[in-house]
Amino acid sequence: MLRYATLLLLTFFSITRPALSQSKETYSLSGYVRQAGTNLPVVGATIFVQSTRAGTVTGKDGFFILPLRAGTYPIRISHVGYVSQVVEVVLNKQVLLNIDLANDTEYLQEVVVQTEAPDKNVRKVELGVTQLSIKNIRRIPAFMGEVDVVRSLLLLPGVTSVGEGATGINVRGGSIDQNLVLMDDAPLFNTSHLLGFFSVFNPDIVRDLTLHRGGIAPSYGGRASSVLDIKIKEPETERWSAYGGIGIVSSRAGVEGPIIKNKLTMLAATRVSFNDFLFSIGPASLSGTRANFYDLTTKLKWQLSEKHTLSSTGYYGRDVFKLPSDSLSGVEINASSTQFDYQTLAGTVRWNYLINSRFNLTTTAVWSQYRTETSAPDSANQFSLVAEVLHKQLKSDLTIALNDRHAVQVGISGIDYYIQPNKLTPGPASNALPFALPTERAFELAVYAQDEWKLSESTSVLGGLRYSTLLNDGPTTARTYGTDLPRLPGTATATTPYAAGTIYHTAGGIEPRLAVRVNVGEGRSVKFGYNRIRQYIQLVSNTTAALPTSRWVLSDANIKPQIADQWSLGYFMNGKQNEYEASAEVYYKTLTNAIDYRDGANLQRNPAPETDVLQGKGQAYGLEMLVRKNKGAWTGWVSYTYARTLLTINSLFPEQQVNGGQVYPANFDKPHTLNATATYRPSLRFSMSLNFTYSTGRPITQPYGRARINNVVVPIYVNRNQERIPDYHRLDFSMLFEQDPAKKRKVQQSWNFSIYNVYAHKNAYSVFYKYDPRQLSDAFKLSIFGTIFPSLTYNVRF
Repeated sequence: MLRYATLLLLTFFSITRPALSQSKETYSLSGYVRQAGTNLPVVGATIFVQSTRAGTVTGKDGFFILPLRAGTYPIRISHVGYVSQVVEVVLNKQVLLNIDLANDTEYLQEVVVQTEAPDKNVRKVELGVTQLSIKNIRRIPAFMGEVDVVRSLLLLPGVTSVGEGATGINVRGGSIDQNLVLMDDAPLFNTSHLLGFFSVFNPDIVRDLTLHRGGIAPSYGGRASSVLDIKIKEPETERWSAYGGIGIVSSRAGVEGPIIKNKLTMLAATRVSFNDFLFSIGPASLSGTRANFYDLTTKLKWQLSEKHTLSSTGYYGRDVFKLPSDSLSGVEINASSTQFDYQTLAGTVRWNYLINSRFNLTTTAVWSQYRTETSAPDSANQFSLVAEVLHKQLKSDLTIALNDRHAVQVGISGIDYYIQPNKLTPGPASNALPFALPTERAFELAVYAQDEWKLSESTSVLGGLRYSTLLNDGPTTARTYGTDLPRLPGTATATTPYAAGTIYHTAGGIEPRLAVRVNVGEGRSVKFGYNRIRQYIQLVSNTTAALPTSRWVLSDANIKPQIADQWSLGYFMNGKQNEYEASAEVYYKTLTNAIDYRDGANLQRNPAPETDVLQGKGQAYGLEMLVRKNKGAWTGWVSYTYARTLLTINSLFPEQQVNGGQVYPANFDKPHTLNATATYRPSLRFSMSLNFTYSTGRPITQPYGRARINNVVVPIYVNRNQERIPDYHRLDFSMLFEQDPAKKRKVQQSWNFSIYNVYAHKNAYSVFYKYDPRQLSDAFKLSIFGTIFPSLTYNVRF
């Protein structure tokens, strides 16, 4: 099939070559739009030809290409928050422009919610795509004063989590491993610090983030639900600057500037937490607790010439969490001084080659490693349990501006996976026994193409095709199971060893992508979308909130790839010169080979994880509505989501069924979610923000009764996920005090005061049961943040 996909690309080039040669009187107007003074790229700037009403917007690195016929044109370049420019261009050859947009200091009186063009939500073809700038994320009230890039997404429609302090997010009925999270093209396998309380992204150096939950381009693949694309800002090219901040949880510092002015620039930013003292002033049982993290993000950009740009991004983050022995008194486990250490090392090297005004080639090399270690230093039980996931990738994308009606992108990608699930090494005098689960290796190959076709002034189509395949590589011992027995430990009918370098299994297929936009009036459009995505790597965890130490496994002959098919339909409108916008989207998604687990599954030490993994069918559907105010002293948005996520795990054998093969809600099924965010900015120096969130409680499994067996009380469970924890609701508040940004100062300072959970509501994270004959009820509610959390953060920039 890969040969047919390659043939398709060659055919495409042979067809388009005559089209290119025939357009002799058409030239390309291209260029870069940057911020005056800092030379940072302006993403989403509008390039508009006033005489022909043709236009485009800047993409990554502030670059744009606009094919036009020969002639003289007035070109308007604009973006929210910047002073617009009109330049006259004589187009009798290929023209490359460099535009510097100055900040509009008067516009700073208004808070703009997004970095895109004001009406891009109506004009763009994709649906289910949201972009947020870091400026707006900073104004959202944050827990413990830590601006959290990932948590800000929970205020958007279609995005939820299983509870406070949980790792990752759930998007349109997907589990957390179904989100492809990218930092400058590098995938991250763990996106949280402190076991899920904070994200790994330093807000000082994030430029913006884009969440693709509906219209996912063919260049993305490998995750079944969404793509979260986070871009690190470009280093300053004109002067050196430093910045930082001091908060309750962590402190930050960063520096950026030119090594060679306008040629070679760099950026480095770090965060370090010092939380041990917080436990020392708390209860005596927590005095020995350690919970710290640090991270470092770097970026280097080398402008070799106007046509060649080389950039690299690096990230390293580490968390250490340890509980003292006396903190576990009364708990029947032996983890007196167990330490959890997990770390991420990721990097990308990107070469951008502007071949000419029609062709742009981007080639990227990616390295991403995630490593966890659980250890205990006690001599009698000393051990070290290590797991690792390694992702190495090389991809190349070619963008082609055929004419003013076609924008084409083709590309190819190759990924090399290596997984060491768990390897235990005991200490010299330890009673623990060594073991090592077999390693997993595979290659994921993909080729893709898309064309954004402007059929008319009112209708555009974005069509694409992706072909992906997974090649499982040895060394391994493959297990084969019969159809007359349930898949359990010891029921394999045959085992076959394969040497290193041997491809022993393949899986793959075509993944079509389609989006259609039809304008139905001034500032109004209707959009339709469909996409299919295959996922070849899964996070297997039978806990409601996956831990950083949860296990990753690759698809093979026994654990099949998950395949998601999603249909979506939306209506979008803007009013009052884009001051207000509203949207409503409905979606329906099916999931083939959806994953759940057997009761009592032991995933961490099982050499045959397919005996604990159950696969079946899933479906997710919902309605997402959003109303937003973009301008004025008061800005913000209100979103409502109705969503259901249901699973069906059926089999001929009762051991491989869940709830007797009947439909049941997934762990993260939350039918109703309401979010409201408001920011009041009466002046340049002060702003106040409020946000309120409400959601239905997630499903839980409750015992239907209890029995006494040999004087031991045993709970009786019947069906999974048939009850729910209490509904969740919370109000947050923050105030930001800044110096006047319109006045130039050598030192810019700001203070952020925030209150998390203003009315101290004890939201239930889980409900657990403990038998006590002295009480009428044996159900207890666990709250993670059951009280008010005030915080104060100081920020400075030199």
